[in-house]
Amino acid sequence: MDLYEQPELPIAQSLKQKVEAVLYLKGQPMNLAAIAAALGCEVEDAEMGLIDLITEYAHRDSALEIVETDVGFSLRLRSEFEDLVHKLIPVDLGRGALRTLAAIALKKNIVQSELIELRGAGAYQHVQELVEQGFVKKKRQADGGRSSVLQVTAKFHQYFEIDDLTKLI
Repeated sequence: MDLYEQPELPIAQSLKQKVEAVLYLKGQPMNLAAIAAALGCEVEDAEMGLIDLITEYAHRDSALEIVETDVGFSLRLRSEFEDLVHKLIPVDLGRGALRTLAAIALKKNIVQSELIELRGAGAYQHVQELVEQGFVKKKRQADGGRSSVLQVTAKFHQYFEIDDLTKLI
């Protein structure tokens, strides 16, 4: 074997890695038939790869685990990391809060009173929620006005993986 050649992985090892990749990429529970279809293999082979993967995760010191749900199998963070998840990722942004966030992002610097005219009085609650979760920051107007200027934060750009909104419009 040449120094630069990679040894061929055993089929089971390769299948286990492919099952892991499918579960990771789908990001939602999948049953064995769906896993097999995604891999283009027999259900029995997908099951063998899945069992190997479950066994490996059970013995590995990892933040991830394979869990069986009512819908199928899922790759997810272990429950011990729940506090970290809640700290780094917002629990839930409702449709109204997302629309308010979109309006703030598209206007770049918008005065809160202008946002309320645009989105309605419910936007007050949305702004508070978005500030608490770190997606929006409020600054007092430079001219001493009563309303605050709203703008998205670096967390918004990082979380939504948007570095330049003008590319999206």
